[in-house]
Amino acid sequence: MKISSKQQSKDKLKVRFEIEKTSESFVNSIRRMVVEEVPTLAVEDMTVRQNSSALFDEMLALRIGLTPIKTDLSSYSLPTSPEEVEERSARCTLEMELKVGKKGVVYAENATSKDPKCTFVHPKMPLVKLHAKQKVDVSLLAVMGQGKDHTKWAPGHVWFGNKPSLTIKQDAKLLEENKGKYPPQIFDKSGKISQKQIEELNLFDSVDRVCDDLIKVSYADNDFVVDAESWGQLSVGEMLSTAGKMLAEKAAELSAQL
Repeated sequence: MKISSKQQSKDKLKVRFEIEKTSESFVNSIRRMVVEEVPTLAVEDMTVRQNSSALFDEMLALRIGLTPIKTDLSSYSLPTSPEEVEERSARCTLEMELKVGKKGVVYAENATSKDPKCTFVHPKMPLVKLHAKQKVDVSLLAVMGQGKDHTKWAPGHVWFGNKPSLTIKQDAKLLEENKGKYPPQIFDKSGKISQKQIEELNLFDSVDRVCDDLIKVSYADNDFVVDAESWGQLSVGEMLSTAGKMLAEKAAELSAQL
C-alpha cells in the first residue's frame, strides 16, 4: 500500500490524497472510523438560568449542541462510565458559559470556556438574536463523544472513489462537434482540452462518456482518491491519524481474540 498527498487547503481542514494497491473495504473502514469513532467535544447538557429570546430552550440547546468545539485529544478522552459525566470529570467534560443581555446577534465567541484551548471553532457562528431587554444566560456542559451516537460528535467527513486516468485526443473535428457538451472550465486559453484543469477541478464525471474518442476516463480497481474534510474540532491530519490508530487497535484486538 502506498499513500501520497495531492492537495491540502491553507487552513489544513481539507485534504485530498491517493491510496494505491489496497482494497475498497480498507478505505471505507478509514472513512467509517472518522465519521463514527474519532471522539470530539460537543455540548450535551444546558442549564438555563434565563432565556427570554425568541428561541425555545430546546431550540437554543440544539443550535449550541451542533456548534463544533476545538478538541484537544491529549487532554480529553471518552468517558468510561456515566458517573464520570455526572461528576463532571475534567478528563472527559468541559464547562462553558453563555451570558449575553445586549440587543443584537449572539455569536459563538460570546461563550466562555474553562479551557482556553477548547472554544467554539467558528467565532462568528450566530446562535440567537436578541431584541431589547432580552437575555440569554445558560451553563453548558460539553462531553467527549462519538459520531456513531450523534452526528454532533463527528469530526468531519470522508469520501472516496476509484482513481481515474485520462486519455485525451486533441481532434479538432470532434472537439468542434462536442465542445458545447463539456464544462467550459476544461479548456485552456487556446481552446484545447486541459488535462491539468480536469484533474485540479475534479471534473472527471463531467467529461466521462460524453465522447470516448475525444476524452476517455478509466478507473483503477485497487487505487483510490480520498477526500477528507474536518469540521474544525481537529485538524484533518489529527482526524485521519487518530482514525488509523483506532483501526489498528481494533485489528489487534480482533487478532488477539482469534
